[in-house]
Formats: sequence, C-alpha cells, structure tokens
Amino acid sequence: MTTLVDIDVPLIVLTDADSEVERRLVADALPAGDDRTTVVPLRGTALAGPLAQASPDTVVTAVRVAWQPRRPGPRERGRRSRLQDARPSLLRRPPAPLQAAALRRDPERARAVVAEPASVAELTQRWDGTGDLAAFVARQAALALDRAERQVVGDRAKVPRHVAEAIEHSPEFRAEVAAVAARLERPEEEVAAEAVADLHGLVAGMDPVAVELFTGLLRPVHARAWDVQVDAARLDGLRELNRRHPLVFLPSHRSYVDPLVLADVLAAHDFPRNHVLGGENLRFWPVGPIAKRAGLVFIRRSFGDDQVYKLAVREYFAFLLAKRFNLEWYLEGGRSRTGKLRPPRHGLLSYVADAVERGRVEDAYVVPVSITYDQLREVSGMAAEQGGAAKRGEGLSWMASYIREQVRTPLGTVHVGFAEPISLAAALRAGADAADPDARRLTLQKVAFQVAVGINSTTPATATALVTLALLGVRDRALTLAQVQRVLQPLLAYLTEGGRPHSGAALDTAGGVRRVLTALAQQGVVTVYEGGEEPVYSIERGQHLVAAFYRNNAIHHVVDRAIAELVMLRDPADRWDEAFRLRDQLKFEFFFPERDDYRRRLTAELERLDPGWETADGREVLCRAPLLLAHRVLRSFVDAQLVVAERLAARDPRTPVVQADFLAECSGVGQQMLLQGRLHGPESLSRELFGTALQLAANLDLVDPGREELARRRQEWAAQVRDVVGRVAVIDELDAAARRENVGVEP
Repeated sequence: MTTLVDIDVPLIVLTDADSEVERRLVADALPAGDDRTTVVPLRGTALAGPLAQASPDTVVTAVRVAWQPRRPGPRERGRRSRLQDARPSLLRRPPAPLQAAALRRDPERARAVVAEPASVAELTQRWDGTGDLAAFVARQAALALDRAERQVVGDRAKVPRHVAEAIEHSPEFRAEVAAVAARLERPEEEVAAEAVADLHGLVAGMDPVAVELFTGLLRPVHARAWDVQVDAARLDGLRELNRRHPLVFLPSHRSYVDPLVLADVLAAHDFPRNHVLGGENLRFWPVGPIAKRAGLVFIRRSFGDDQVYKLAVREYFAFLLAKRFNLEWYLEGGRSRTGKLRPPRHGLLSYVADAVERGRVEDAYVVPVSITYDQLREVSGMAAEQGGAAKRGEGLSWMASYIREQVRTPLGTVHVGFAEPISLAAALRAGADAADPDARRLTLQKVAFQVAVGINSTTPATATALVTLALLGVRDRALTLAQVQRVLQPLLAYLTEGGRPHSGAALDTAGGVRRVLTALAQQGVVTVYEGGEEPVYSIERGQHLVAAFYRNNAIHHVVDRAIAELVMLRDPADRWDEAFRLRDQLKFEFFFPERDDYRRRLTAELERLDPGWETADGREVLCRAPLLLAHRVLRSFVDAQLVVAERLAARDPRTPVVQADFLAECSGVGQQMLLQGRLHGPESLSRELFGTALQLAANLDLVDPGREELARRRQEWAAQVRDVVGRVAVIDELDAAARRENVGVEP
C-alpha cells in the first residue's frame, strides 16, 4: 500500500478529515519537516491555487482515515447468528465526540490510508479540458481514496461518491446530451439542465448512517417473522465473479421485505451493498429520504417518450456498472398475486445491455434470485385484489400497520436461492444484429425468460405449498391427517427422485404434517374440525385464493407431470399433437422451454408413467399411477379459461371487448358457475387468471370484433377448453377412487 515516505518529489496532499481525531491521525501520516509538501483539504477550491503553481512533476495524493466496524465483545459473540454478525455494518465511523474513546478501546480500529499518487502532468493529460482542472483532480483523488480504503475495510464498504457531478462532467454524457438535443430540436443547454435535474432525482447515496438507520429500523420486519435459509452453493463463485464484473440481481418478488432479506444475505457473504431500484410509490416521508441515502434508486414506473429521462437513466446505469456497483430490481411482471411467476418485462434490462454494447462496461452478469416464504401476511391483501378490491396506497399509516402485522408472530422460513448467472455480453453476441431493434428486443426477451426459468429452478416446493396443494385438490371437502399424508408421500418421493428442490422433510412424519396444518390454521387459511372421531382439515371459507397463492409457488415443478397425465387420456395417435396443444394453451401461465427440450422433458414424464406409453391404454396407466396431479395443478387455470372462453362464445362477435367490463362479467358468471358445480373451487375466480386467459384469447385472435367466422372460432375454442376441463375431472375421479376419498363424485 502507498505511503507518503515513499514519495521523493514535490507533493500536494489532499486531506479528507472531519474531526480532531482524524486530523491527528492524518498529521501523523504526513512527512515531517518537508517544505516541499503542501497540505490542503480535499476540495477543488482549496486545491486551485497550489495546483496552478505546481510543476508538472509535482505528485498529488490524498489521505483519509479508514475505520473498521466495531468488533463485538466477548459477551456478544456467542449470542448472535451469522446473519446478525455480518449485517451491513456500514456505520464504521463513530461520531466525532466518540472517536477518541473508540480508539482507546481498540487502537487498531482506525488507520490513515493513502491514495494512489499521480503527477500533475498525468492528471492534466487525463483531463478532457472541460470544467475546472482542480475540481477534476479533487474528484479523481476521492475515487482513489475510496479504492485505498476498500483495501483495508473490504468491498462491502464500496460506496459511490460525487456521482451526479462525475456523470455531468463526462464526455459521454455531453455527447449524449448533444445527440438528444439535436433529435428533439431543443437547445443543448436546456436539455443538459433537464438531464442533470433528472440525474439528481435518480442518484442514490450510500451514506453509512442512513444505511444503518434504514436497515436497523426495518430489520425487525423480517428478522422476527422468518428464519432465513440460504442456498449458498453459488455465492463464492458470484463473489469472485463480482471482483471482475458488476452483477445485476433480479429476484422474484413476493413481499415488500424482499430487498431487506436479500440485503442481509448478501452482506453476510461479504458482497457490497446493491443499488436497489424502487418505484416512486415508496418515496413517502420519512422513508423516502432515508432510503434514497441508503442506496434505493427511485425510478419512474413508466418513462413514456421522455427522451431526456431515458438519457439520465442510461448514463446513471452506465456509470454504476463501469464502477462495478451492483444493481438489484424486481422485474416488472414478475410479482404475481397468484403466487406464480409471471412473464417478466425487460425494459430496464435494455439499459444494462446498452452499457455493454457501447463499451462502457466489458460485461454484466444477470443473477436470477429466488425468495420464497413459508407464509406471508400480505397474501390476504393480494387475494382480495384478485377478487377486484382496490390496492391500498403506500404511505406512513400503511407502513406502520404493515410493520405491526409482520412482527406479530413467527411465520416460518424464507428460502433464498441463486441460479446460474447469465453473461449479458455473451447473450448479446449470440443474438442477431444489435442494430436491428426487433432482434435486440428478442435477445432481451430470451434473457428475461432465462431469468424466470432460473428463479423457478431454485424455488423450493415449501411444506406450506405441498400441504395446500393436497387440500385444494378435493374441492370443499375435509381430509383427515392420514388422507393428507397419502397425497403427500408419493408427491415427496416424486420431487426427490427428480432432484427438484423442496423443503418437504418437515412432512416426513405425521407430527410434521400436523405442525404445518396447525400453522396454516393459526393464519386462518385452514380450518380444523375436532368434534368427530378425529380432526379433519379443509381450506377455510373465503381463503381459497390465499391457499392457491402458496400452492402456486411450487406447481412449476410438477406442471410437466400434470400435462403428461392429460396427454395419456387422448388417443395414442394424437398424443404428441395434444402435448403441443396444451403447451400453447398454457403458455401464458407457465414457462415452457423450446419445442425440442419440451418434447424431451415430456417424454421423460410419460415414460415414468409407463415405458410403453405410446400405445398403452391411458386410463389403465393412470389407474396404476401412485401419483396423479393434473386436477391439483391445472384445474384453477383451465377453469378460468373455461369462463373466459364461454363468455366470448356467448358474445355477439361484432361487440368490442372492453377488458375491465369483460373481466367483471367473468367474475359474476364465474361465481354462478361455481355455485352450479361447473367450476372446481373459488381459486378459479381470480381476475389475474381471467386476465391471462383473455390474453391467450387475444393471442388466438378471438378478442377483436369480427363476423360469423369469429363466432365459429370462439365456439371451437370453448369446446377445446371444455374437453381439457373434462379430462381434468376424469383424473380427479381416478385419484379419488385410488385414495378412497369421498369427494362428492361417484368413482
């Protein structure tokens, strides 16, 4: 590491010291009695005079005091978990009045660090001639000091400084401003001023006090509710990768506490703090100002055609990535009120791709992250929104009630997993011509799809998800503990055999299953009747959408098996055609691989049902199967499609479909169909499921007004959906007969 005694030329030392203790430590690091050394504060205004008088060979450096976090005393060490020990602790620097006492307790806690020196000639050569040379040198010295400090305190202390100013004075920014001004036919100065204002609105700080305050205040929201279980297998490799390239963490979004959980996990494994992108809806006082200083980037949900704002976002992303700061955001479209991952949008990913394509950064790696909870209190609110309730607006009162709810009682475990990182540079090279907007959009869609697949692959089937899957498969009937176990045992064996992640070890015993059922009962999702020979369990009235949320967290692991069962109920000659018809019918609900990979995966499932599946009698094969899943996995989705298909078929083809009115109509008629027994359960009555079914209909060109031909095609689609619903019902009957469960259908 550089020391000032190593330098034997005229010297300018910029000092960054704000307290008497720090000034003393810095003074001790300065050369004693050397009249060739000029010492000034780390400010451009203070540097301007000495710099103007300096010879080209004069060396400029800077000194700062680096503080280590307070080390826990002997009494504290046995009481804290690893996550608690490794929480961000960016509050390394004690307040000035406490610094002397801190050093008396631990003299090694602070030390002066020296920035990598550079001569005036070298610095002048780096300067592009715009702005003030002294201000440029001061910024360069501050960045060099940051690098020197990280050698002492580690990468977790990596924080951005003077970001807006650095971007504003960069040649890349000025070139972008000139291009946008010319395109919009506006004065360059006006565009520059607007872009700088947008930058200041975007740029987040990483103030140590704000970080500690923000995390300290909000940590109880998740720390008291869940135990954190981390699949850390990839974290060592990610940390090594992060030494060379920036990472973009793209997690699944289930809860407002997702960023808090992930921040603690990454801090525990020595990652620098992410810049987290958040919506303007969370900017309310007092959380907004603190969060912005703690690394939260408030960004508009929609940029529209605001070219200047897009310029600011593009340059901010490029700056952060070039400086190897990590990003984190939650893909728009990824959070689903059904609990199932939705097709993600990739708008912000294009700005990362832009930085790579323009050579602002060599590469950026996208990291899919799965965050899954055993239970969530906010699910009931999401379920209400599916039924048409308005979403409650965020604000101080909302936050207070949210925190009160979260810390009430423990909610089990939150599972965090990391999938294989994706090189964005490699993905862009593999795509078509980057100058072709359509080809570029397709490339980014594929990356977003890979992210979703990666999230699904690391999302475990939780014990809660598996128990709700068992209960939702029997309509409104109750099951004994033994009956629940008879569903779960072959399901757990299936997941284990296929190497799919699950936390079903808790369900290996009757006591374990009972504990999960009891936990669900305490949250009002399950009801228990104990007035008979033995307790029986069922979904609480009005809680089917909540139960479906938990179930849907796991169904991506068994959707291939469910489709294989439906395929077996078709004529052998038609089975592959049916397999691809079902893939198309469900493509807005699940992530399916390319056709060849889909065929390979489905073949494996069919062979597990029967090696001679291509010619075997499908009903006999299913009667012998130890596990049937189609009715438990697909019923709510195809039932919702049935409602949409029949309402379209009953509609005058010339009448336009107004989405809000049509979905309200589906909700009303769907409730009638449920009461008539035509739908399996209330979990089908979801506006989100009706919405994706309508999206499928639009993809089939069945929504826009037409004539008699449209009416005929709508009728044909409704008949196809009824056929699938009928086969799901047959599998339900076979499963009931095999398990001797009285589900109200005569076997």
